[in-house]
Amino acid sequence: MRTTSLALGRIAPSPTLAMTSRVLDLKRQGVDVIGLSAGEPDFDTPDYVKAAAIEAIQAGKTKYTNVDGTAELKAAIAAKFERDNGLRFTADQISVNVGGKHTLFNALVATIDAGDEVVIPAPYWVSYPDIVQFAGGVPVFVPAGADRAYKITPEQLDAAITPRTRWVILNSPSNPTGAAYNEAELAALGEVIARHPQVFVLSDDIYEHVVYDDFRFTTLAQLRPDLADRILTVNGCSKAYAMTGWRIGYAGGPAWLIKAMAKLQSQSTSNPCSIAQAAAVAALNGPQDFLAERNAAFKRRRDMVVARLNAIPGISCPTPEGAFYVYPDVSGVIGKTAPDGTRIENDAVLADQLLAAGRVAVVHGAAFGLEPAFRISYATSDEALASACDRIAEFCTALR
Repeated sequence: MRTTSLALGRIAPSPTLAMTSRVLDLKRQGVDVIGLSAGEPDFDTPDYVKAAAIEAIQAGKTKYTNVDGTAELKAAIAAKFERDNGLRFTADQISVNVGGKHTLFNALVATIDAGDEVVIPAPYWVSYPDIVQFAGGVPVFVPAGADRAYKITPEQLDAAITPRTRWVILNSPSNPTGAAYNEAELAALGEVIARHPQVFVLSDDIYEHVVYDDFRFTTLAQLRPDLADRILTVNGCSKAYAMTGWRIGYAGGPAWLIKAMAKLQSQSTSNPCSIAQAAAVAALNGPQDFLAERNAAFKRRRDMVVARLNAIPGISCPTPEGAFYVYPDVSGVIGKTAPDGTRIENDAVLADQLLAAGRVAVVHGAAFGLEPAFRISYATSDEALASACDRIAEFCTALR
């Protein structure tokens, strides 16, 4: 007898959250494990944001709000889009959701029918294909390895698009690689998309404010205003403002799509938390100067981790332009044998062995659609990262 729905059977639990749960369980058992699997800034939510939440509670802002966001938050989001991206949206073109994942879920489930295709560059964030499959769609993966700096080419994109293509997902800077498309690269992809009028673009910009060196962030809607009625620009408060637990994601796009997303949300979560929405208004409207200081810390950690990993035989780690992840190619250690006799057949075995023997938690590359590799989040302390790199080096050096 079937107990769960066919739609539920098309998806799997999030591998990143599963590894994070394993780390928490081990720590509760007293195991000295370093968790590098969670995509979560280790910095605290800014004090002015927390103060706004407290003020909202004291003012009694604890009731239902509009399904897809308060007028105040939509105004703050519109101001952010114009200030940072040169994009203009009216209130009916903005959606507020229970985190960025919820934004993506609403958009895809509200627009995909059985058999519709969604082009997803690989490596990809683990939830993209599962959401597509839940909606009955077909993920179409376009691989881009370390030799291509983890970025697809216009030729690859054009070859992947068919008459059944409904969406193309672009995530820059990327989870899991940190790779980011510069203006010229993004414009070239935009040229391809412009030739296919049935294709919509989901631009996942959640790591917009986490970029390094001289990289200048650009989003597709800036470069191609002629495609505005086919682009959903997605962002949120989680990464830039260290508000992962507050669960506020948002998007700007065509009014018909925003309305469709609100219809779905009205029958699922209803409004995001009213207190978190008040905090998000403060985050978006308040001082932004702390971002540069935090990015400097992330850059220092990135540089250290990249250098340390590249010094390990069998590992090759590109330097990412943004986000707080590295995605080293581990081809050189696949096929070797650990001291306990375990053969490292693939990156899933490597991740399990690093956790069991090295006491370091990473997420294996197969979870992100491109192997052999693993993802490290360097959104943790310098000391923890240095110790983790020591453990990874010790483990890999002992392989035979």
